[in-house]
Parts: sequence; structure tokens; C-alpha cells
Amino acid sequence: MFSKFALKVYIALFLLLNMISFSVFSFAEENNRRVGPQPDGSILVPTNQVLRPAGFQIVYPGRPVDLALSPNGQWLAVMNLNSIDLVRVLDRKLMQSLQLRKGSASFKGICFSADGRRIYLSQANNRVEVARLDADDVLHWEAPIRLPKPDVGRDAAPGGLTLSQDESTLYVTLSRNNTLGVASLTDHSTTEIPVGIAPYDVVLYSPEKAYVSNWGGRRPTAGESTYNTSGSRVLVDPNTGIANNGSISVVDLARTVQIKNIRVGLHPTAMVFNPDKSRLYVACANSDTISIIDTQTDEVVGGISVRPRADLPFGSGPNALAMAPDGTRLFVANGTDNAVCVIQPDERKVLGFIPTGWYPGALAIDAAAKFLYVANVKGVGSRNRRADRPGYNSRQYMGSLSVIPMPDENQLRQWTETVAENNRAATRVTQNEGAVPVPTSLQQPSVFKHVVYIIKENRTYDQVFGDLPQGNGDPSLVHFGREVTPNHHALAETFVLLDNFYCSGVLSADGHQWTDEAYVTDYLEKSFGDFARSYPYDGDDALAYASSGFIWDNVMTHGLTFRNYGEFVQAVIEPRDAGFDDIYNDFLNGGDKIKIRAKLNLPQLEPYTCPTYIGFPQTVSDAYRAGEFITELHEFEKSGDMPNFIIMLLPHNHTSGTKPGMPTPKAAVADNDLALGRIVEAISHSRFWPETCIFVTEDDPQAGLDHVDGHRTVGLVISPYTKRGEVVSTNYSQINMFRTIEDILGIPPLNQFDLAAAAMEECFTQTPDFTPYTALPNNIPLDKLNPPLESLSGPALFWAQKSIEQDLDDYDRIDEDTFNRIIWHAVKGYDVPYPVIDN
Repeated sequence: MFSKFALKVYIALFLLLNMISFSVFSFAEENNRRVGPQPDGSILVPTNQVLRPAGFQIVYPGRPVDLALSPNGQWLAVMNLNSIDLVRVLDRKLMQSLQLRKGSASFKGICFSADGRRIYLSQANNRVEVARLDADDVLHWEAPIRLPKPDVGRDAAPGGLTLSQDESTLYVTLSRNNTLGVASLTDHSTTEIPVGIAPYDVVLYSPEKAYVSNWGGRRPTAGESTYNTSGSRVLVDPNTGIANNGSISVVDLARTVQIKNIRVGLHPTAMVFNPDKSRLYVACANSDTISIIDTQTDEVVGGISVRPRADLPFGSGPNALAMAPDGTRLFVANGTDNAVCVIQPDERKVLGFIPTGWYPGALAIDAAAKFLYVANVKGVGSRNRRADRPGYNSRQYMGSLSVIPMPDENQLRQWTETVAENNRAATRVTQNEGAVPVPTSLQQPSVFKHVVYIIKENRTYDQVFGDLPQGNGDPSLVHFGREVTPNHHALAETFVLLDNFYCSGVLSADGHQWTDEAYVTDYLEKSFGDFARSYPYDGDDALAYASSGFIWDNVMTHGLTFRNYGEFVQAVIEPRDAGFDDIYNDFLNGGDKIKIRAKLNLPQLEPYTCPTYIGFPQTVSDAYRAGEFITELHEFEKSGDMPNFIIMLLPHNHTSGTKPGMPTPKAAVADNDLALGRIVEAISHSRFWPETCIFVTEDDPQAGLDHVDGHRTVGLVISPYTKRGEVVSTNYSQINMFRTIEDILGIPPLNQFDLAAAAMEECFTQTPDFTPYTALPNNIPLDKLNPPLESLSGPALFWAQKSIEQDLDDYDRIDEDTFNRIIWHAVKGYDVPYPVIDN
């Protein structure tokens, strides 16, 4: 059950979400809004969207990804991140939150038994949990259903599931096994039926026939272009490396074999029949379409686009379906539109849209068709904060459920207008003809010919800039202030201080998608339960990425040049046991005892990547990375040709906590700071400076604390045409930065997010200042290492041991709450209490 504090949060947010007015902000108010609740009752989220959800809202901690309505309509069972949540439908009251016994919930999979007394739920690892509703309507765990593991890798990662009509068998998709699991509930045996790649959901047409949606499409054949997805091969576009097939498996249950593979749109997820089962509707999240299958011929007979307007590009993300009992309405959860699309299926006609919370991911309809139930995966944002604590962090998820009365034609029209307003495109003012810093059309030239896009790791605004009095900071939350980051501070004060700039994601798995694609797919938004398939920050899972492609694809498609420094790169270091000290000293001495090479996870990037510049691990300093870039910059100067677009990873401010033998957190961040300063210094003293703009962002805020919102982060815009010495409080996110880069380079937006985003025009002036930047020296020794365990005692020893337990050889494969406590005590002291977050 919830704590008293959680209930207070729920009540307060419920009142906030249900007292919605639609007053219009003034232009200045609108531009300077901060992420979070707004004066008119709406909520601004860090994807530049506004939430004004329809109906009644139930708001509580977590990320609900699936739901099921009991057969008698009395209960709503919700699949939350770490629990089954039981909601009483009559009064919309959250009655119980039964915590999972082990691990987290999967991306999909919850259903009731026919009598409504048992609930089956897919766990992210290797089993289906079973909960029983007793005579007092209280849930208790029963014995789980254990599932077979795949041949390669960890666990099966079960997904969608359903019971046979006689309830003797549970059918469950085994995502990593690429099979449909058939679990006997009588003798507890499990068999498997091979289907496509990464099966998502299963529906029964009859006792002998089932349909399975395959996130990754059909199985490849010899000679086809493929790449890895969680230990399997998936069909990919040979030019981009992005998965390019989706399919539905038709399964003969009696013969336990797939009898047909039907090609549909990309990322097929939810499926639903019409009342007589003559048609099967499939939500294809990476194509923005609903595929329609004739169940007699098992052929696709049509499709429906669910984009709000026909002229919009990719980016609606349909990922869940519900059919009205009479078949007259099909409801589609458009995840990235924060809306439910209402379709008249027989006419294949979109009737309108219903506003929801942030990222609707599951739908249900009651038998009387009076109410629509929606699980909003990201709810109201990361706002689960105790009132007496100083900061938010991005992992404080507050999901929500929407209970929406079925709209009539007039109400649907009004709600459709609300959805358009919530996702409205930014207003642009056409600039004078001639070259400008940020053009407002593809035909207008920019003063810039080169863009350098630097992606760093895991800091909030308050952690770095909270000590700057001219900005909106909280000094009590500063970790790495001016002493540690003199160059960050000097760059923000010399150019512009952005104190209202946000990451759109929360960790590296989705953070690198926001920086590289300005979009995150359903595959990732549904996978926060332990990331059972993959943690694809580094380009090692072709199924994770948007069909609209990466920013470098957009650059090169339009005839521009590109160079990659560290993004989607693994490190090959020889000797393999070289530690930080060994590598750093070899770098300082100009030696070649240690060899560092880049190995591409996305092969398509190899021709454009610096072979000696790597991403992780933390055993390599950012000073080394800066040196490799500057070496190539000198070569560019000799040839007079610098790439139009450069993307660069600068990750050492991630830190290694207090792991012995690694740099202290302050030393790691100081190294990152000096590297950034030297890169800016080198570019600003080069021949390319008059035509170069440098953008800097963190990929994610790694659950660091910030008093405005946990997504608020460090953002820098550095160029001769950047304003000098100003604070810019315009609300910007990584998507705005992405759009600004596109506008400068004269390339079109990739999707609905960057199409709607405003360019960061407030950062620029028409009057250039070509004064170069000179890097400031570090105040913290860069080779100051954490002491060995034997020299420690008390809390310092405890947190050093916790640091050793973390997987610091790779991005964010850590317990982020633990890691933030480690960093807090390392920089604040072991006698300073960490701001505890109660969920």
C-alpha cells in the first residue's frame, strides 16, 4: 500500500490534473515556462509538449505499461514498473500495489482469469507471475510460471500473454527466444513454437489458431542485410543499420508450428479483432500505421495512418489498441502524440483525437462502452518528490491512468483541438534575406558552415551551474561548481547561460536516442523494466531506433560531410588490463605503449569515424579524447576542409564513483571540463571559427537532483554569433538543439518532434564577436585517484565497496540511486545526509 506522503502526492496531482482551464499564456510566459505544472493546470514535459488529459486522472509512482479490465468490470489491473496495481473501477480508487517478488515487470503482458480471481503478469526476466485475489479482494502471490531460457544470453523476457478458452494453457511471447511459449497450467510443462524476431503480443483466433506480432519482423534468410538485436539477427536497412521489417506470425496451435508470416508495418505491437473476427488490426509503432489483416486469407487488405495530419512526418507511435464492443470505433494509443486516435474502422477513417497523459501505452474499454481506460507510461513526468526535499530527479516517475467517458461528436471535436494545441508547432518569424545564424527556411543560408555537437554524460543544471547567481540555481545542490568546472562556468558566462534547458530522456538508453534522433521508439519507452532485451545507448541493437533515422543520415542524405568522434563506439585497448594510471601516464608522456582503437557497433558509421577516438570506458581520460580530435583538427586546417557536421562524445564526467584506482569524481569532472575548454580553444583559434557553431549537451541527467526538474541540464551554445554574457531563460530541450542544428545545416526535420520545435534563436545575434576562447587550467589534479579499500573505514569504505559493485566499464549499467549517493557523499562529505526520495 502507499505511504501517507504518496497518497498526498496522488491527491494533489489529481486535483491539479482535473482543474484544467485553457487560458492563453502571453508570448513571454509561454517561452519562459519551466517543465512541470503550469498556472492553468496543464503540465509541460521536456519534449516541448503540454499535457491536458481528458477525463479523470489517477496519478501515482511508476511507469504503467499495460492494463487489464476484469471480466465483471469491477477491477482494473495495472502492470507497473515493479508491481501489480489494483484499481477499483466503481470509485476509481487505487486499492493495492503488490510489489513484485523479484526484478521488474516486462514491456507487455497482463490478463485476468475468466472468474477474475487470478492475474497473470509477465516479468522482465524469466517467468510469469501469478497473483490471486482472495475473498477480501486482496492480492497475494501464488507460484510463478517458470519459462525456458534462450540459447544465447540471459532470460526469455516474456511479453504479451493470453489464456486458452478452457484456461488449461497460457500462451506467452518469449521475446528473446523468438518463440511463442505454450505453458500448461495443469502439469506445468512449457513448449515453444518458433515465430519471428522479438515477438511482442499474442491473440487467439480460435483454439487452433493464434496470431503473434513480431517487433523485429520475420527471421532473416542467408545473404540478407542483418544486425544484432539482443543476441538475434534482425533485418536492417543496409544504409542506416535500422531494423526495417515487421511481421505477424500465423500459428497453428494444434500442430505447434508457424504456418504463415504476414508482412506489416514496422514495430508491430498490439493486435485486436473486430467483433466477428473477420479483421485483425495491428498497431505498427515505427510506421505510424494500423495494418488490417483479413483473417480468412491472412493477407493485409489495407492500412490506416494515425498521424494527426496527413502532411506531418513520422512520429505518432501507435502502440496499443482497443475495439468498441459493437465494432464501430477503434481506439489507438498514439504514444508520442500523447493522445488516443479514434477511428471508424469500416470506413478506415480517423474521427478525431483524445488528449491523454504522457505516452499512452495501454487501453481498455468496459463492456457497456461507457469508459475508455488509458495507462500513461510517463504520466505527468518525473515529479514524485517529497515537499521537504530540495530537488527532483528524472527517475522519480509519476505514471497515470486516465478514465475517459466516451465522447460524442462535439466533445471529440473539442478534444481534437486540444491535442493539436498540446503538440503545436512553434511560431517562426521569417528573417531578412541574406545569411543569418539560424535560417528560417531551407533556402536561406546560414553564416555557419560547420556544426560541432558535443554530448557529455549525466549532470543536472544545479549540479554544475547551481552556484551561478545570475541563473535560476540552487547552490545547495551543486556538486561540481566553479572550482571543478572553471571552463563550463567561463563558457556559460562568456556566451549564454541557459537556465531553462532540458534533457528529453532520463538515462543513456533513451538519452542517446534523443540526442541522435530527436525521438524515442516504443521499443525503448516500454523497456524500462530492467531493459531485458538490451540497453542500446551504443548502437548495438538495430531494433531500438526510429525509422526516420539518425541526424547523420539526414546530414549525408543532403550532400553534407560528417565526422564521428566516439558515438556508438566500443573501445579496444591493448593491453587489456591497462588501468587509468597506465593509460593517462602513457598519454602525458606521448608514448605508444598502450593502443586505443575504436570498434563501431553501427558498421555504417565506420567510414566516418575517427579510429582512435572512443566513447567509454572511464579508464581513458577526456584529455586523451580532446587530443585525438585536436590532432585531426590540425589536419583539417592543412587541407582547408572541415566536416560540416561533427558529433563528439565526451563522457568522463560520468565518473567512476569512489572505485579504488579510478579518478575521484571531482578529478573526472575536472578532466571533462578541461577537455571541453581545450576543444573550444582549438576550434576558436582555427581558421574555421568564423563559420563554426558548437553545441554542448548532456545525454541524460542520471537521476541527479535539480530544484526545477530532474531533466534540467547543462546546455551550451558557443560561436562568434552567440550573444555574449547573457542569461537565456527560454524553455529549450535537446529537441530544440537538434532542430537548430538542422536549420543551420539546411536540412529538413526528421519527425514530428523536431518539426514542432523552435530553433534556439534567442541565443544568437547578427553581430559577430570573433574573439577566441582560451581554456582555463584545471584546479583539481586530473590524476587524483580514489584510495585503496585497505586505507578506508566507515562510510567511505562502505561507498567505495558499493562503487566496486557497479558495472562501470559501460554506460549506466548501475543502480543509479546508489551511484548518486556515492557521488553526493564523495563531494559533499560522508556526514551530509543524502536527500532521500520516498516513492
